Amino acid sequence: MAGGSDAARAPPPLPPWPPAPLRHRYFALRHGESEANVAGIIIADPAVGTQRYGLTPAGRAAVAAAAEAFAASALASTGEASHPVALVASDFTRTRETAEVFGETLAGLGKASTLELSEAMRERYFGELEGGPNSRYGEVWAEDSQDPRAEPFGAESAASVWGRTTGLVSRLEAELPNDGRLVVIVSHGDALQILQTAFQGVSPAEHRSLQHLRPAELRELQPSVAPPAQAAG
Repeated sequence: MAGGSDAARAPPPLPPWPPAPLRHRYFALRHGESEANVAGIIIADPAVGTQRYGLTPAGRAAVAAAAEAFAASALASTGEASHPVALVASDFTRTRETAEVFGETLAGLGKASTLELSEAMRERYFGELEGGPNSRYGEVWAEDSQDPRAEPFGAESAASVWGRTTGLVSRLEAELPNDGRLVVIVSHGDALQILQTAFQGVSPAEHRSLQHLRPAELRELQPSVAPPAQAAG
């Protein structure tokens, strides 16, 4: 009886991801310090986040430093004949400004880039917690760890974020020329942590077990050889 009940609650497995070896190198870049970070508030509603709460001067400086480090490491290893870096960013103000600063810094170093704004990489929606203290993120994360389909406080589920962010990468794989491009995905903490679970082959329920991305931190996303992720831990 109990076994049947557990089976009924168990979610179906997520599809294998990536379905084939990736043709490009992917990097996650969390936005630099924003005005919302300084205020300690949750800004996840696109109606607000796409219009306000951009980067602080310190956030801009940190993003520029990340771009310089990227040019000196990842870009240097590809040689001068490399293709333009593909920047794909959430259309929130803080991520758009991050991508712009990153691209401008690369341009100043003689490195070309392109920029696409994508709703698929927007901040995770936190429902009733919008505008409240960011100390309440933990309440949602606790529910994630039990069931990535959960929507506490009307928040977007971790499974939903997994679907849209992996969908973005799959689209880039299909649309970008097959030339081994460097792709920098500029987004938000939860969106990038959850996308990283897909690369590492673990459940989105475990996103808080991964090393946290600091503001303006750049991290390469490398696919794991682990079995495909499941929707619940």
